[in-house]
Amino acid sequence: MRDAGDEMFDYARDAVEGALAAGASYADARVVLRREQRIGAQDGEVETVRYAENVGVGVRALVGSSWGFASTSELTDVAAGRAGNEATATAKASALVAGSGLQLADVTVAQDHYETPHQEDPFEVPLDAKVDVVVGATRTMSQVEGVAVATAQLMFWDTDKWFVSSQGHRIHQHLVESGCGMDATAIGEQETQRRSYPQSFGHVGTGGYEIVRGFDLPGNAQRVAEEAVQLLSADPCPSGELDVILGSSQLALQIHESVGHAIELDRILGWEAAFAGTSFLELEQLGRLRYGSELMNITADATIPGALATFGYDDEGTPAQAVDIVRDGVWVGVLSGRDSAHLAGLPPGGMVRADGFNRLPMVRMTNVGLQPGDSSMDEIVAETRHGVIMDTNRSWSIDDRRLNFQFGCEMGWEVVDGERTRMVKNPTYTGITPQFWASMDMLAGGDEWFPWGVPNCGKGQPMQVGHTGHPAAPARFRNVRVGVKG
Repeated sequence: MRDAGDEMFDYARDAVEGALAAGASYADARVVLRREQRIGAQDGEVETVRYAENVGVGVRALVGSSWGFASTSELTDVAAGRAGNEATATAKASALVAGSGLQLADVTVAQDHYETPHQEDPFEVPLDAKVDVVVGATRTMSQVEGVAVATAQLMFWDTDKWFVSSQGHRIHQHLVESGCGMDATAIGEQETQRRSYPQSFGHVGTGGYEIVRGFDLPGNAQRVAEEAVQLLSADPCPSGELDVILGSSQLALQIHESVGHAIELDRILGWEAAFAGTSFLELEQLGRLRYGSELMNITADATIPGALATFGYDDEGTPAQAVDIVRDGVWVGVLSGRDSAHLAGLPPGGMVRADGFNRLPMVRMTNVGLQPGDSSMDEIVAETRHGVIMDTNRSWSIDDRRLNFQFGCEMGWEVVDGERTRMVKNPTYTGITPQFWASMDMLAGGDEWFPWGVPNCGKGQPMQVGHTGHPAAPARFRNVRVGVKG
């Protein structure tokens, strides 16, 4: 007896066959069924309960130097075959512009199944129980004197993918992603301060409702609200050349912006410049360029349990794997697809994904993270004569080559003679990517290393939203420009 999965594989196969019949040298197709739920509250009242579901097939076709792509939400053999034909027609039109023929790096042809390990299906948890979490957390925060606005959100994705390629791939994946977040906004006479938990845009990981339970929004609501109010009367962050100690959440975004986007091979090759620009890296520098200090070891690892960009296979059928990106401070790896990897003479790393069935797969970050060190936050503070601890991102800005950046954080603490002292508000720091990473001289590890999820990474035109992960632990950077230069 055939199940629904067999039928989905058939639609993907029909799309591939339609592309090949029209003249493609290679084709692959994904049938994607995605469910999404978001629940939000503000000031003790339900604000949003949204459920969305979509399904369709997307197909890529390769002709000479060019890809073509088409998709349809009509799941019939005729519609799927027509989409394959349209993808090939687009590829043929693009190939009229002279260019070298694309070849794909070899991968093992797989027929496999992968499912996200999870304990509790978030879509099976009663809606009223989930509503109670966000309503209760915001009610607690809004009752703290000085808090003007309190919000909380839960977010869940359940995605099935059926992948077929003309080379023989036949892969089914079931991905489960869960997350949560909350924030309190306090308004003073001349300024507004915001405190977020667990980070400024919430945290999402691969797993079930156990992720939400683990962060305990109601249990942290009082502290978050009180910190927002305390920031109103805190002293301004000092300015000057100071040591900066970044909490793991802020460091995760630092990695995302100054490493993750820069190492995308399509940007390095000049294939992609939309939305986030190109890269200061040049392929000829691979294996030679010093990216940072010897403590800097960056890995792109799509196999980390619970991390947001963890899966079995990417959207080209390349298996999830760990790829060295920076080793002992030297740039040694990239984020690639099968086409760009072949051009660069590198093995493909399994880093191509699409935002749904109706988007062309492209190079995206997996879990690009800083490997843990052998210190701790307490040891870093104790070894710092004068610096500022900064945590929880508030703002970011970086140029279109990923070199010059400035970040602002929600909260800071001044460190004097090895002691954490006063809370400071509006902490900011700025730097140039290789110089900044070269200044890292202490790095925590162990239990302080955490795979933070960034669920809102934008790339491409039309823009796609990617789910990326960035494991990190607190680290110290020496002589960083902090605050506004006088």
